[in-house]
Amino acid sequence: MNWDQLKSVLWLRWRLTRNQWRRGGGIGAILAAILVVGVCVMALGSFVGAFAGAFAMRAVRPQVVNTVWFVLTGGFLLFWLLSLIQDLQRSESIDLQRLMHLPVALGQIFVVNYVASHLSVTIVIMVPAMMGMALGLAIARSPVMLLLIPLALSMVFMITAWTYCLRGWLATLMSNPRRRRAIIMGITATVIVIAQAPNLYFNVIQRSERPPAGASVEERARLRDARSAARQKQFDKLKSAQVVAPPLWVPAGAQALAEGRVLPALFGAFGCFAIGAFGLQRAYRGTLRFYQGESGGKAAARAASPKPAPAGPPAKVGSLFLERQLPWVPEQAAALALATCRSMLRAPEVKMQFASSFVVTLLVGGSLLFRAASRMPEGAKPFVATAVVVFSLFLLVQFLGNQFGPDRDGFRALILSPAERQFILLGKNLACLSLGAMSAMALLVIVSVFLHLPPIVFLATIFQLVAGLLLAALGGNLLSILLPYRIQAGSMKPTKMPGLAMLMMVFCQLMFPLGTSPVFLAPLIGFLWQRAGGPPAMFVNLLGSMVLAGVAAFAYWKTLGPLGRLLHRRETRILGVVTVDVD
Repeated sequence: MNWDQLKSVLWLRWRLTRNQWRRGGGIGAILAAILVVGVCVMALGSFVGAFAGAFAMRAVRPQVVNTVWFVLTGGFLLFWLLSLIQDLQRSESIDLQRLMHLPVALGQIFVVNYVASHLSVTIVIMVPAMMGMALGLAIARSPVMLLLIPLALSMVFMITAWTYCLRGWLATLMSNPRRRRAIIMGITATVIVIAQAPNLYFNVIQRSERPPAGASVEERARLRDARSAARQKQFDKLKSAQVVAPPLWVPAGAQALAEGRVLPALFGAFGCFAIGAFGLQRAYRGTLRFYQGESGGKAAARAASPKPAPAGPPAKVGSLFLERQLPWVPEQAAALALATCRSMLRAPEVKMQFASSFVVTLLVGGSLLFRAASRMPEGAKPFVATAVVVFSLFLLVQFLGNQFGPDRDGFRALILSPAERQFILLGKNLACLSLGAMSAMALLVIVSVFLHLPPIVFLATIFQLVAGLLLAALGGNLLSILLPYRIQAGSMKPTKMPGLAMLMMVFCQLMFPLGTSPVFLAPLIGFLWQRAGGPPAMFVNLLGSMVLAGVAAFAYWKTLGPLGRLLHRRETRILGVVTVDVD
């Protein structure tokens, strides 16, 4: 390892980061200091808590030690999978492509990027907890328990190495537009299902094993004994699975150390480290092939000499997607809406974001509704349908609150176009709201069928969806004009922002749901009106939802012109923000 080169590269990275903080003013430095202090406090708290809890395991059975470490390992894997759902793309602190022409050792830069990309909340909380538990057990039980430290660290190294390899593989796939959509969507769905497996098991499968409401004492005792026997069988199967599942070698090694056996922990640490080293080696080789153009990337596509494609049959002449007309929509807004919608549908990161949010909502919300549907009163069902609408609006915050960020250099075309600025906003809103409306309608239909909602309540919820979409578009237009930020190509992650802009963005996004809360007024008024002896709540809910949708449409149309003029005044500033790639 060339330490001089490594120190030079790290010094350059630090200078770039410090310059970014300096351009962001004092707010950026303050936020960075608060973040560092918060991370340190969380790490120290998890370490102290686990260290103190280990003394309560001074005289427990080895099976209890196995269970505790199984919970720690399972929690780490669960939170790690949730972080993968949020971001499957690789983030590199140092761009290797800019160093390919320099005489530097790329391997050590790769290791720096690997370490920097895994500084996450999961690592900060779970790894100190494992270290504290291992040290506490070593003091409380036996010094041989210190072998849990290399065992746990090797397991974390194995998971992070293969995660980095997976992210590099996804980056390679995203360079091929023919395969990336289907494969990335499949991987996202698989990760979501795996992460939600415990939730489905405890809230759906275990629910069928509960005794009925009118069961006698003998029946409850018999069912309780049957559940205990079934759980014992499952525990025995789990213990046998610990031999073949590498992440579960940690709890198996902890039990072996508690019993006085050292070899299982040593073999487990060596095996996890070997698997992780193999994964990291594959990630490094794949990264080099990608940047050198040997894995189907853009460089390989340019280097290959394509053969002329044989002339096929003439294509059928028909109306193209971008040539269609939208009813009651101005032509300029319709053209921009269709172009933006096609761009979003072709972007894998956008589909990953929508698909992961939709599937997570369906799995988590479906399991909760499955448990509570039989006990849910009729008066609460309209609020559940409205909550589905509100949650679907939350999924649009990232898109509506920064409508020009994904355009990047394409925003110049909007500035140079003769389209009226209010029609630009209208077109952007139609593209985002159409995708959000489809996912919201799918969730609403599922909830309506499951809860047996009356048709009047379903129709009222549709009007609430229209009102919520219009209110969200109004607030999103204002945020997009005042607080734009550039989105990295191939992901939904923002580039580095000034501290004040980041603080304002977080505040506005936290307050964004407050602007869509009026959709709950209609079912609330209907519920209170019926409790006061008035007409049925569903009719009042429908009338209030129609009035709310009309008011939202009037407010949106009246503010579209002033917001268009505001966009015209700030379009050069927005151009400077979304087109500059910050290192």
